[in-house]
Amino acid sequence: MSISAQNPDISGERQSGQDVRTQNVMACQAVSNIVKTSLGPVGLDKMLVDDIGDVTITNDGATILRMLEVEHPAAKVLVELAELQDREVGDGTTSVVIVAAELLKRANDLVRNKIHPTSIISGYRLAMREACKYIEEKLVTKVEKLGKAPLINCAKTSMSSKLISGDSDFFANLVVDAVLSVKMTNQRGEIKYPIKGINILKAHGQSAKDSYLLNGYALNTGRAAQGMPLRVSPAKIACLDFNLQKTKMQLGVQVVVNDPRELEKIRQREADMTKERIEKLLKAGANVILTTKGSDDMALKYFVEAGAIAVRRVRKEDMRHVAKATGATLVTTFADMEGEETFDPAHLGSADEVVEERIADDDVVLIKGTKTSSAVSLILRGANDYMLDEMERALHDSLCIVKRTLESNTVVAGGGAVESALSVYLEHLATTLGSREQLAIAEFADALLIIPKVLAVNAAKDATELVAKLRAYHHTAQTKADKKHYSSMGLDLVNGTIRNNLEAGVIEPAMSKVKIIQFATEAAITILRIDDMIKLVKEDGQGDE
Repeated sequence: MSISAQNPDISGERQSGQDVRTQNVMACQAVSNIVKTSLGPVGLDKMLVDDIGDVTITNDGATILRMLEVEHPAAKVLVELAELQDREVGDGTTSVVIVAAELLKRANDLVRNKIHPTSIISGYRLAMREACKYIEEKLVTKVEKLGKAPLINCAKTSMSSKLISGDSDFFANLVVDAVLSVKMTNQRGEIKYPIKGINILKAHGQSAKDSYLLNGYALNTGRAAQGMPLRVSPAKIACLDFNLQKTKMQLGVQVVVNDPRELEKIRQREADMTKERIEKLLKAGANVILTTKGSDDMALKYFVEAGAIAVRRVRKEDMRHVAKATGATLVTTFADMEGEETFDPAHLGSADEVVEERIADDDVVLIKGTKTSSAVSLILRGANDYMLDEMERALHDSLCIVKRTLESNTVVAGGGAVESALSVYLEHLATTLGSREQLAIAEFADALLIIPKVLAVNAAKDATELVAKLRAYHHTAQTKADKKHYSSMGLDLVNGTIRNNLEAGVIEPAMSKVKIIQFATEAAITILRIDDMIKLVKEDGQGDE
């Protein structure tokens, strides 16, 4: 009896102790190895083909992991980690996964050497806090002193590993101009740069160098009818979220008709209801009507007669941005409290002009001179779809990085400089502690070196030699007062040497680095805490109910 009490009957597999840990670490290493080769200015791209044969060619860590269907629960933590980094910072998704996997691997070795996971976790937490503090106190440079150049350099650093790195000068300027043009001040008086206000449109043909920045928000659809004017100025914009079609009776409504002539009246009334709605819109002063749903030819006729532009099937997302930029309200129904149908002119947004232009082979409707926040559109040109998609991802990363730099105003040197400095600093810190956390902090310090190592390996350079040189420089910077400027020494991966990356213009926002360290540590701790895994088996008979 006592034996069965010890092993409760679980309908499933149960693994515990070291087995689970090793398995989790292996799974995370596997995920990290997939993205490892895509890190850095000479990183390689991945080609992902999904089950219906769609191809994605990308270098973006978050995109790669999102496309992989990861089954293992611990590896899923890393996928979510990359997405979190993508949401919070926008770039550095590959680095964060590599650091997290390396921290786990080191922690697993410590556990094997009979050090309790709790000690490792507290050591990692301490190391993370110290590292972030050190970045903020010693390694950051304020941007105010630097002008527009650092923004362009940040954008170039972020693009260096992407497909468009060859034209990074051109694209960096494009990105910086785009971000600066959506600058706005919110109610609290903080200056914000809403990246969402930058619409990216992809158009086939011409070379990547022919991409340009358009002042105005571009909708990827043309006018709904040819008879409409090509431009309206000044524009009063109505944003609708319902069909402008003949009103049909609702389902389940039955009408019993005794006289066949009544039928015609019902049909007429159905048509008139839409007409009345449109007249209300036009009477309120709307001359640009955007709807997320359809509108039929009968409805369009009235718009053509009134000389208004109507656009149908606008994407919900675009609609929200347009509403925000023009100060319009998205209207879902005309019904008011009394059950009457009215349209309040206050719902209209305003813009200087709305024009239809041809870009490549497509007609696009541009909304220019919006009222509240300025909206701009990046029109990307390129040879094929895969290239355009990858350009869009690269630009998204750069836009986010420029936004972060502007909002946080602090940058650090790139190219493995921060990681090496932290590694040297934490190693020294570990030797001053007399507690168990010493070993964990030393391993944390070693784990950070994975970034410069991978960068060097991907660039086909001698990693061991470069990382050793780099550490020597940082050790000098931290021990000799007159050599402080060595703290921004990083790798020059094109020539395979060490250089001052702050002067060379390889910089990234400090926030990006801090978040990488915080997120990677948290993820590693989450997985390290697991020592028991129970996979439940579905019981038979459940599915029939």
